[in-house]
Amino acid sequence: MRFARNVRFELKNGKEQEFNNLFEKDVLPILRKQGGFQQEVTLTSPTSAVGVSIWDDRKSAETYQTETYPQVLAKLTTVIEGTPKVETYETASSFLRA
Repeated sequence: MRFARNVRFELKNGKEQEFNNLFEKDVLPILRKQGGFQQEVTLTSPTSAVGVSIWDDRKSAETYQTETYPQVLAKLTTVIEGTPKVETYETASSFLRA
């Protein structure tokens, strides 16, 4: 069963575009190299961002969480405030329009 991680970031004032650029150029390449990674959807507003990643299984997501996620956070420290909130879910259903 697929597994999802939902991460909510509070953005520093005026850093929305810089967050988007860092995520696109630095974070997505890291995610793409992770075993079990399937998809990422990132949503931003002027004050916050939400990233939802889909994984093959819980083990792949947990390996990313412990081994790689700290490096991702280090790359984002200039644009985020506080500690991001991470929630995890079993994927009940999904739909991708062909």
